[in-house]
Amino acid sequence: MSTPTDWTNATIVARRVVNARCLVIHVRPDSGQVQPFLPGQFVQLGLPRLDVPPTPEGRVRLVKRSYSLASAPHETEAYELCLALVETGQLTPRLWPLQVGDRLWCDDAPKGHFTLERLPADAPLVCCATGTGIAPFVAMLRAARHAGVSRRFVMIHGVREPSDLAYDDELRAAGCTYIPLCTRAGADWHGLHGRVQVALTRWSEINPELSDLPLDPQHAHVLLCGNPAMIDEVRDLLALRGYTLDTAKAPGTLHFERYW
Repeated sequence: MSTPTDWTNATIVARRVVNARCLVIHVRPDSGQVQPFLPGQFVQLGLPRLDVPPTPEGRVRLVKRSYSLASAPHETEAYELCLALVETGQLTPRLWPLQVGDRLWCDDAPKGHFTLERLPADAPLVCCATGTGIAPFVAMLRAARHAGVSRRFVMIHGVREPSDLAYDDELRAAGCTYIPLCTRAGADWHGLHGRVQVALTRWSEINPELSDLPLDPQHAHVLLCGNPAMIDEVRDLLALRGYTLDTAKAPGTLHFERYW
């Protein structure tokens, strides 16, 4: 792809097509390695806007979107990002055809507050995601395992079809409690059917591994990432169990990151 060079600062160095709706890419900054970051943070990617010309000074105006990092901080060669195709979007339909070696713009450094810094180091984590919202939880799990931390993870991933489970093989082998759910699975799917809420309302019933971990704020923190409707519904559901929202002013046991 031929592009101007005054706005690009990063290159796609790896690409994995999960399915027609989900893509994993690795983006390497021109510096040759990523900036330090915390699991749960995000970077923005950008391409030139198509609806406006450059400024009179020649500065290219970019359309930018934020994407959570799936890579952990020890993976320093590139940022790993899991993208969902938004067919009516201004950016992902243009990111989709980019290949290894193609250029784009990337944030100078990751940012964001959806991290584990405010949580007790030994607290079990119940991580609930929809779609590509699994990315920050993959980063958190990778970082913990790399550091030799034995923190308990329960990874609940709700998607439309089994092929949307972008990190299925990795999570099944990661030594966590992994609970995938599909809303439109066929007869060959032997896992749970339905949304994330199914796993929470049928807590210890669906997995014997959870029999010793009550779903209450005295035993586990819950993190939510993805569809805002899921976040709102799960927040209401968990409020009945005593969970309170974590804010800068009032620490709580329920943490979330909305994806739009």
